[in-house]
Amino acid sequence: MECTIRPALDDDADQISAVILRALRETNAKDYTDEIIERVERSFSPGAVRELIGKRTVFVATIGSRIVGTASLDGSVVRTVFVAPDVQARGLGKLLMAEIERTARERNIPSLTVPSSVTAETFYARLGFEAVRDSYHGDERTIIMERLL
Repeated sequence: MECTIRPALDDDADQISAVILRALRETNAKDYTDEIIERVERSFSPGAVRELIGKRTVFVATIGSRIVGTASLDGSVVRTVFVAPDVQARGLGKLLMAEIERTARERNIPSLTVPSSVTAETFYARLGFEAVRDSYHGDERTIIMERLL
């Protein structure tokens, strides 16, 4: 399985949105209520993703011409890390995070923060992030995690 990490393009917004929505519905739904998933989904329509591509440094993971993952860097904050459910646990998230870290180091960012879902907390912990505190948006729990570079 040959995977490439590259910067996202405006034309990628539809595929990025589809990956995020599938991951939310199939993976994150185990840890969050339907109401929370539906609320989060509204933030990741193709139009919303297109806006994020303009505001953040967004990367995609591709296999062939198919986008199978995404991650973004917003200052020193890691955001929107998602991998398509059918290719999870194959190292794609780790590759995306390596690109995020490389970019942060190039920009002389000393540490990264990630607002982790309950679902992804173990993933980030394996990459050396440590939980700092919990944050709540209504009943949605997010774990704020940090890592020095």
